[in-house]
Amino acid sequence: MAAALGGLGLLHGRFRLAAAAAATSSALGTRTPVRGGAAAFLSAGRSYGSEAKEEEELRVRYLDDEHKGIVVLGLNRSHAKNALNKNLLKMMSKAVDALKSDKKVRTVIFRSEVPGIFCAGADLKERAKMHSSEVGSFVSKARATINEMANLPVPTIAAIDGAALGGGLELALACDIRVAASSAKMGLVETKLAIIPGAGGTQRLPRTIGVSLAKELIFSARIVDGEEAKSIGLISHVVEQNEAGDAAYRRALALAKEFLPQGPVAMRVAKLAIDQGMEVDLVTGLAIEEACYAQEEYERIVTCIIQYPCTILVRGFTKSKGSQMYFGYF
Repeated sequence: MAAALGGLGLLHGRFRLAAAAAATSSALGTRTPVRGGAAAFLSAGRSYGSEAKEEEELRVRYLDDEHKGIVVLGLNRSHAKNALNKNLLKMMSKAVDALKSDKKVRTVIFRSEVPGIFCAGADLKERAKMHSSEVGSFVSKARATINEMANLPVPTIAAIDGAALGGGLELALACDIRVAASSAKMGLVETKLAIIPGAGGTQRLPRTIGVSLAKELIFSARIVDGEEAKSIGLISHVVEQNEAGDAAYRRALALAKEFLPQGPVAMRVAKLAIDQGMEVDLVTGLAIEEACYAQEEYERIVTCIIQYPCTILVRGFTKSKGSQMYFGYF
């Protein structure tokens, strides 16, 4: 995206807007409509149901009614404390791939269906049976899957109602927001096994809590509870656990509900602007914000074209029967 933005300073007016829209469309994973192609802007969405779709070790639920637009991905390997194995990673990747192109999805919550555990990290029993040549590809797959989660275009929330260790915490770190029960345990404990975090932990933890503290936690393999995690900025919210053992999930659901009334395009573009901007210097980040703002305006205009097909667009304003609407840029 940075390369695409490089030439924006040479462009002006509607041409600059078009270039910005194209640049950010690519990063958003959406198609920028071309002349006569407004219909292509809307992708076909799947219909939702309230029933849980159980795919062995991963449950995907599309919520209805007042929570419509919220999708819950629940880890469900009770016999293995939700440890990440090849099969679970494959199902997670498949689910995330479907979600990223579904424009009806507004927020995704990652949680555990197993009481007292979020995710215990990699499945070490399966890993012990792997040939040495397989280990590298397994770690790469885990890293890629968690990166796919991080790159979802909608807000993501990790609801941590139990232990999130090793790869489990790396999974949570890939989410935009983390909510945890005060009793939950979290830590990157890989150095106890004479290895290092391999699914983004060495990069996302220092970006979340700062370099020095991240080094301390990784070097010591120290485990923190929800209260300490909140105090160091590892999580956004800490809640007292309830009898059902799902207090963090309930708080995550309440947060996701707060997002529902907001503009869906604005939410996606805001996430993109923040994520891209955090990887560059301030000047470049401001250019990204400008391009993203143009993209949001562009998509809003196209949506209006679809809603008002008889509207005639002219430079600076539009005229239609009985109404006048200012858009700008065109």
